[in-house]
Amino acid sequence: MTTGAQSPYPARPRRSRLRTLLPLGVAAWLVLEIWLLTLVAGASSGLVVFLILLAGIVLGSYVIKRAGRRAFRNLTETVQQQQGGGGTVTPGARTDSEGNGLTMLGGLLIVLPGLISDALGLLLLVPPVQKAVSRYAERTFERKLREAAAQSPLGDAFTQARMRHPDGKVVQGEVIRDEPGSGSPEGPRPPLAK
Repeated sequence: MTTGAQSPYPARPRRSRLRTLLPLGVAAWLVLEIWLLTLVAGASSGLVVFLILLAGIVLGSYVIKRAGRRAFRNLTETVQQQQGGGGTVTPGARTDSEGNGLTMLGGLLIVLPGLISDALGLLLLVPPVQKAVSRYAERTFERKLREAAAQSPLGDAFTQARMRHPDGKVVQGEVIRDEPGSGSPEGPRPPLAK
């Protein structure tokens, strides 16, 4: 018999689609990788599979190390330019640094044992594929940021933080002009920077 009393346990919020499908996708990917490795082992030998996995680890480590060094070198050059009084980064310096993250991701996928991850990692090392993935990721990130800005009470702050200006410098503030004859009761203000 029901009395109409509410349950003492509150209703759980609904899980997002990503949280539901991601574990299933990872499990399917692992099963597929193991199945492909057993097919290769059956067609050749276990030694060939071992050599493929070892080559993947060596090649992936080399790719990650090379991309990390290039990223660190670009960071060091940028910091030295800004400390040297240049203040601005030359436009040519950015072209080398683009894709370092995707190159490291490709190396990581090569290091992971499996043929599908190796193929995806090698595909990410191709420059046109890197540019396409980078553009897609940037568009997706900006779309998600716009959606978050529309839903957030701080939407204007999100929009202002993503504004693009030609020189790259954004100084937000308020201009206060002292009119002649309007003396300040505190006297003159000290300078903000020396």
